[in-house]
Amino acid sequence: MRRWFVLTYIGLCIGYAVMVMWVLPWWTPALIALAWLVPAHRFGWGAPEQRAARRRAWPWSLLPLALWWVYIYLDDSFGKLDLGAVIFHLQAGIEENGSTDRQIAGAIYTLAAILMLVCVTWLVRADHRWRLWERVLSLFLLAFNPLLFGLSLRGASVIDDNASWLADRYRPPQIVSAPKQPPNLIYLYLESTERTYADTQRFGNAYEDLAALGRRGVVFHGVQQLDNTGWTMAGMVASQCGVPLMPAGLMHDNQFEPLSDVLPGVDCLGDLLKARGYALTFMGGASTKFAGKAKFYRGHGFDTVLGKDELLDRAPKDYLNDWGLYDDTLLGLAEARIRRLHDAHKPYAFFGLTLAAHPPFGHPSQTCRDNQGPFDGTDILYSVKCTGWLVKNFIARLDADGLLDNTLVVVSSDHLSMKNSAWEQLIAGPREDTLILLGKHQRPRIVERQASMVDVLPTVLEAMGFGIPDHRAGLGVSLLSPQPTLVERYSLEELNRRMRSENRLQEELWNGVN
Repeated sequence: MRRWFVLTYIGLCIGYAVMVMWVLPWWTPALIALAWLVPAHRFGWGAPEQRAARRRAWPWSLLPLALWWVYIYLDDSFGKLDLGAVIFHLQAGIEENGSTDRQIAGAIYTLAAILMLVCVTWLVRADHRWRLWERVLSLFLLAFNPLLFGLSLRGASVIDDNASWLADRYRPPQIVSAPKQPPNLIYLYLESTERTYADTQRFGNAYEDLAALGRRGVVFHGVQQLDNTGWTMAGMVASQCGVPLMPAGLMHDNQFEPLSDVLPGVDCLGDLLKARGYALTFMGGASTKFAGKAKFYRGHGFDTVLGKDELLDRAPKDYLNDWGLYDDTLLGLAEARIRRLHDAHKPYAFFGLTLAAHPPFGHPSQTCRDNQGPFDGTDILYSVKCTGWLVKNFIARLDADGLLDNTLVVVSSDHLSMKNSAWEQLIAGPREDTLILLGKHQRPRIVERQASMVDVLPTVLEAMGFGIPDHRAGLGVSLLSPQPTLVERYSLEELNRRMRSENRLQEELWNGVN
């Protein structure tokens, strides 16, 4: 009985790993477990007669298997593993994150992994043939673990001091001319609300409110996701600094202490606008302590940085989600803040971050439930639609009260969504980020370019009427200019390949940290 429990459980674990990695149907683990049990029965794996000795051998594969469990957990949580995100969050801080469901999943994964290691240990001790086979298997597991493969590539970039391909193409952001009356800026980051959802055949009407909003301004098609731009802080850095958020890694002197600053070595949009007399505000419903948001914004010119802790006393009592404020609460407070900024008769830039569409299922607000009907607790498309509806109404209220007369409004996703309840549909075709410009001088049209989020910085500067050298800032090129972007010149794959071996730009970004 014990023998068949061990063999069946190992087979189910193998099947589960295959299901997660290749996004296969839920019944995959059972099928693979059955296929695993066929040779187990045929060759008598773990049978009493296969025990050569009672020596209590420890399998070589325990550590490799544990590392595979870490990788499968990350893959199951986020979809495509971004090692840069893992490294950055470990250094910038993961306190006050709202991923309660993933914390519970992490505990379950840990228990499942421990049980598998116990089963493998029993099999190695019970069958002398597996004592040899698993040693070979351990080498295979180490060699093909994507987590270790990514670490080896990053290690190679540290060794290669001449890796400066991206640094050679970096142009420090600067403004060389300005309009007589610089416009205000409202930049709304929509958590995980990618333009891919505009495909009505796959996602129905989930994106319809954002599509309607886009018909009033400039909509950009073809904004793709570079490596190291695939999480919230990375998307913000890419769009405001014109560079991917290459983590500090070994550039950080105190490896086991939190980062003191985020990208102190470069000027970003906040630095440029602050120098022009703008009042700068960031507002989000989640904690600004998570992932270094407060350090980034305060370190790049922002006067006011507001998150869950600062806004909690203004939110309705007992109306919070795992991350913090619901978006209807946040946007109500944002509207009041923008009115105060407008009445100060001083140029301002307001940056806001929603969280309704945060994977895996989202956190739709009560006003959306009143408008859309009951939420089943798992439908991410419900949450995406909620985001679009709230933002559309938010902008309409500001516009109706004349608060957008001299204001550029930017609506964009922060990054492509990580794994959610519509994952199979999302990865079934090409994906791209949302980017919409709204304003009195933004003639409604569609701009089709091959671009990435690093191109947003120069695009926003030129849309505001600022002159920048050669239409460039950071690694980005203005999408309102005829200049080709790096993606158009070299391809997304080539940029990602170059980034994996880049060292010089990483040093420049983190120059002065700790």
